Amino acid sequence: MPAERSGTPGTGRGNSRPWEASQASPGRARDYAAVLARQREIILRSTGVDYAQFEGPGLAFDYERMMSATGYSLPEVQQIQGECEVGNTPLLELRQLTALARKLAPAGKGARIFLKDEACNPSGSFKARRAALSVYHARTHGYAGVVAATSGNYGAAVASQAARQGLKCIVVQETYDSRTVGQPEIIEKGRACEAYGAEVLQLTVGPELFYTFLLVLEDTGFFNASLYTPFAIAGIETLGYELAVQTRSRCGRFPDAVVVTHAGGGNVTGTARGLRKAGSTQTQVIGASVDLSGLHMASDRDFNRKSFTTGHTGFGVPFAVNPDRADVPRNAARPLRYLDRYVTVTQGEVFYATELLAQLEGLERGPAGNTSLAAAFVLAQQMDRDQIVVVNETEYTGAGKHPTAQLTFARQNGIEVRTGDPRDNVPGRCIVIPEDPAQMQVVEQDLDRIRRSYLRHVLGSRRPEELERPELEYLAEEIHTSPGRLQQLLGQLDPG
Repeated sequence: MPAERSGTPGTGRGNSRPWEASQASPGRARDYAAVLARQREIILRSTGVDYAQFEGPGLAFDYERMMSATGYSLPEVQQIQGECEVGNTPLLELRQLTALARKLAPAGKGARIFLKDEACNPSGSFKARRAALSVYHARTHGYAGVVAATSGNYGAAVASQAARQGLKCIVVQETYDSRTVGQPEIIEKGRACEAYGAEVLQLTVGPELFYTFLLVLEDTGFFNASLYTPFAIAGIETLGYELAVQTRSRCGRFPDAVVVTHAGGGNVTGTARGLRKAGSTQTQVIGASVDLSGLHMASDRDFNRKSFTTGHTGFGVPFAVNPDRADVPRNAARPLRYLDRYVTVTQGEVFYATELLAQLEGLERGPAGNTSLAAAFVLAQQMDRDQIVVVNETEYTGAGKHPTAQLTFARQNGIEVRTGDPRDNVPGRCIVIPEDPAQMQVVEQDLDRIRRSYLRHVLGSRRPEELERPELEYLAEEIHTSPGRLQQLLGQLDPG
């Protein structure tokens, strides 16, 4: 059974809720509509970032100016992270997996597979990088604590860094469905947050998450350690930078491809920006997600029918099409700016890749990084033998994050788990684990289709012919294409 859950919005676990005692906004209306109406005011106070200054004419906004507004250079971020024992994680060559890929690949194919072991960070994932800078910024700017809305590894990362910096920490989680049943992986992450001394507010799926998050920020006056501020993305740039430099040092050249697990877009964005800052401009950035098509992430019924809490298409596609669906006015994670390719794998293939990594390389790691590993194993078979593909992260595993717990939970929710052809996988109904590594595949996603969806969303009622030059220049950068190709995509949109 889960630990005590929230009965009403804003109610957390345990017997004490210190954030409620602060009540920094006495007399202000606290109903849902009133709190959301104060959203921009709350975010401005809790981040110190005036997003309005980056807005351009029409649809445009100055993304690079927003990123530079953090005030931290890459060397400064490296120093801050180094003082927190974050970063400088090892780059591992997966020799046994490479050998297996070459056995399955056509003659002359089978790239060398490397893996950046981010589980070596203090909280066990690359999220420590984004948390380190955010929490450092909060402390040096006089905030007494930090708040993060996350059900993933980021909560543990923020809690860990807050403990190191001597700040209070509150993590708001979407944990349970209406039956008070919680996913083992999310509950495990809540346990990790509490182990680092954070207060964890565990909520049911639905709109109460953002409402409660805003209330906590307003009542405490704490810093919004959002996944999507420029501070969080700048923190990940060191990952891409290190990866490029380490590969060149080991192999004499930059990687040909880096595979990045894609969810909210921060991992893709920060890693790609770091690659570019290292001079690795020709490296292909390939996003990989678990295919959970057909499941709605905000559905009470579907919430526990997915066996992955992150790194899936339920986040990957919506955040590509509408990145500003975040908890800040302008999301610094903008994956379409950086993706060269986007592929999906099945749930069963990720569980199988987890076994391969453990039993062939002696590395037991969690599912998030193994999503991109599953894709990289297949992609390596399509690449030349003298090429290099790097998986950009691993994460810790254990307790509810372990495949055994996830598959047991799936069975308890009526999902069939069996071995066979992973193409028979049906999200929310059947998880099919491959019987043989030769069965593993990737499915190429049509990035132009996603780009058109993005353009359709951002244009709204505007017609393409109404766009001014600054707007067109901005949109071309947003979707990582040329002005000419942008015009072609605009011309392919449905009229009216």
